Amino acid sequence: MSQFGTRARNLFERAFPERQIYHRSGGSVRYVSLSPSKQVLLALGAVGIAGWCAYATVNVVLSGQMMAQQDHEVERLEQKYERFLRTARAREAAARAQLEERTVAFDRATEEFERRHETLKLLLDFAGGSSLSASARPVNSDGDKVLMQASIEEADARESRSSANAQAYQVQTVSFRGRIEKLRDEQNDFLTQAEDNAVKRTEEIRGVLRMTGVGFTRLTAADGGVGGPEIPIVDVSAVLGDNQTDPEFSQRVRQVAARVTEARRLQQLVNVVPLGPPVGVDYRETSGYGIRRDPFTGRTAFHSGLDFAAFQRAPVISTSPGEVTFANVKSGYGYTVEVDHGFGFKTRYAHLDKINVTLGQKVVIGQTIGLMGSTGRSTGTHLHYEVWFRDKPYDPINFLRAGRYRSS
Repeated sequence: MSQFGTRARNLFERAFPERQIYHRSGGSVRYVSLSPSKQVLLALGAVGIAGWCAYATVNVVLSGQMMAQQDHEVERLEQKYERFLRTARAREAAARAQLEERTVAFDRATEEFERRHETLKLLLDFAGGSSLSASARPVNSDGDKVLMQASIEEADARESRSSANAQAYQVQTVSFRGRIEKLRDEQNDFLTQAEDNAVKRTEEIRGVLRMTGVGFTRLTAADGGVGGPEIPIVDVSAVLGDNQTDPEFSQRVRQVAARVTEARRLQQLVNVVPLGPPVGVDYRETSGYGIRRDPFTGRTAFHSGLDFAAFQRAPVISTSPGEVTFANVKSGYGYTVEVDHGFGFKTRYAHLDKINVTLGQKVVIGQTIGLMGSTGRSTGTHLHYEVWFRDKPYDPINFLRAGRYRSS
């Protein structure tokens, strides 16, 4: 055996010598002999138990620390989620409030544009125009969906980490506002165009009426005893209402309505002025209005009308719509028809061969009221035509010339 083995054996024997354990009980002594191998086993068992206890203790201590850390992390996460939940609820409340605010604003805008649309439609109908342009339509009901979608997208963008939805919302908001502004501009353009058309038509009619030789102030004066069709004034206030969100628009509409009313009044007037020719076929003028030599006496006399010649029984037609106020024989005129056109205008058709209308009959422009002849104080087949305004005769040639410039 080597020296190292000898030393190890000696060390082992010194550490674990054979031992006896004595036990005295009841006057007798007993002992238990412990061999070195048993001592080693007991020592190993004791060391194992001590190691296990130490491991268990350390494990319990470490597990407690980990559980504490986990509990702390759970508590931190709970606090984080509570903060997130409060923030989300606050954002949701803000989004709802903003949605309600924008909904109210949208409803107001829709109501305003509906009033605008109805006003423009009323104005256009009053002016006798065609249907409204699509650009003048009120805000479409789909707009509330756009508004709601935009508000929802804005709320989502606030809760999320991306700003893309917010940018999309801003684009839609700008687009909605841009559409509103575009509609405002188009409506203002419509009013401007309507006003320009009314002013242009008014000036055209004024020019035609001035050509008749009747003073324009006298034509448009609203004195008593003047007939004619009723010309209602467009009631803009009934559509606009009392509470106006846009007083400037209301004032603009009233201004245009006044222009249109004037144009329509003059249009009604020019529609009854006898501007058409009194003969329904080709004719020639044989004797003018004013001072002339009387064909029967040869003396100077006043001729209160204009003479037209054509073939025997040529159609004599009404020069403007009106009502027959005389249809019989009149001294010096022979068979005569007189038509009241309203607004103080009256026309007389004399020397007829035949009368085709009756007293009180309504006639339209161009309607045959008689046939050309040579009855009464006449030297041959012709029509004696007179135009009267407020019991005063005027030169019919001026009315015929003005009629050439009258547009429909």
